[in-house]
Amino acid sequence: MQDERKSWFGRLRDGLSKTRAALIGKVKEALAGSSVDEQLFERLEEVLIQADVGVETTLELVDAVRRQVSERRIRDAEEVPPLLAQEMKAVLRSEPLRLTPAGEGPLTYLAVGVNGAGKTTTLGKLAARFAREGKRVLIGAGDTFRAAAIDQLRVWAERAGADFVAQQPGSDPAAVAYDAVQAAKARGVDVLLIDTAGRLQTKVNLMQELGKVYRVVARELGRDPDEALLVVDGATGQNALSQARLFREAVPLTGVVLTKLDGTAKGGVILAVSRELGLPVKLIGVGEGVDDLREFDSAAFVDALFADGESASSR
Repeated sequence: MQDERKSWFGRLRDGLSKTRAALIGKVKEALAGSSVDEQLFERLEEVLIQADVGVETTLELVDAVRRQVSERRIRDAEEVPPLLAQEMKAVLRSEPLRLTPAGEGPLTYLAVGVNGAGKTTTLGKLAARFAREGKRVLIGAGDTFRAAAIDQLRVWAERAGADFVAQQPGSDPAAVAYDAVQAAKARGVDVLLIDTAGRLQTKVNLMQELGKVYRVVARELGRDPDEALLVVDGATGQNALSQARLFREAVPLTGVVLTKLDGTAKGGVILAVSRELGLPVKLIGVGEGVDDLREFDSAAFVDALFADGESASSR
């Protein structure tokens, strides 16, 4: 287990290399040789905002660091980054996935988000994880507007040995959700994973449709889904906030999944999502592999972000 944790930390550290360069690297550059004065805090604010941390979150972080510096009478700028790391850990909200159903029927996850965010892949990787744990899984292909999404989920289901429910492209997504819940209950599966359409979140009718899917699932389960997860591409930066606000109007979100963090320098948005929306980050993805989607650990995330001086393989 210890070796597995080291291996994951290494992949996390490597996966965050672009964000680390854009965020922590710039912070250290801004502080190098600086006096601990108001200009230092202004430079710190500028770097954090440029790294997609968000204005409100940046101001909160810098104010907290400023207070610490004053209380501890710090005069060396090199002592500031550890204080920033400490405050980032305080801002980030992590919360474990619900892994047991809240009531009768299967553990049920609903994934929402715009096209291309990684919903389908996220559900496929979750199916593989639960299958490895010996659970029987059923996947409902509710993104009926994209035939490719249905085909992709079918492949994931086959790989994981999971049951699969779908209808023809263009079918009513709520009908697929209904069929998936009924099949899951009839077959006695342990886990039900339901994909949803990801058209532009600004289309009111499509958001209403998403709300309908949620209501159908809740009605047929006799309770709310255990998780309603907003899947966000980490490369979207501050647009992740507007997505989350709009999707939350349609569905009572329980948490956020941030994907593709390995391919972006905008991973700082994770702080804004957590602080400004009050939503816990439940999963992060830092690679294409099945094991590169993991439950979010705020302390490990910040440690990996600030890590330097050693290779991931030696960590």
